[in-house]
Amino acid sequence: MSEPLPTDHVQWLTDEEKALWRDYLAIQGRLHLAIQRDLKATSSLTEPEFEVLVYLSEADGPLRMTALSDVLQWERSRLSHQVTRMVRRGLVQRTSCPTDGRGAFVSATEEGMREIREAAPDHVATVRREFLDRLSEQDKRELARLLALVEGSTGEGPTGDEANRKSPVAGVPSGA
Repeated sequence: MSEPLPTDHVQWLTDEEKALWRDYLAIQGRLHLAIQRDLKATSSLTEPEFEVLVYLSEADGPLRMTALSDVLQWERSRLSHQVTRMVRRGLVQRTSCPTDGRGAFVSATEEGMREIREAAPDHVATVRREFLDRLSEQDKRELARLLALVEGSTGEGPTGDEANRKSPVAGVPSGA
């Protein structure tokens, strides 16, 4: 275990930085609660189930578990437990990788696809109401630029979800 830095080496937040950080946390929490509340009210899916099914529904075929954990930014053990619960509910299926005995693929079942199709319209309405509709088109572009700075992207080419969906390791052709 590493030793804590002496406090004289800490670059403490200014009052303005502290307010900005706390505003970010408050907004993130408010959005998270609104999405959870509305998802619970309008579907049988939990928020983690919805997140997994979003990526699976947009894929061209089964996804490697490792690629899915990367795009979700989840620990592999968290995804494994989540997928196990979803398999029990009939929302996804897990298959072994024919070329790598340790690898596994996951894909949405017909039931999982039905659930995501039913939940998506209300989810989008929540995202619009609680977030996007509060911003002008210019605000959205500026926020995207700022988020790319924080995320560390160069600002060139696809970022975030778009890059993850287009990643060659994310999907596997259906016949694989």
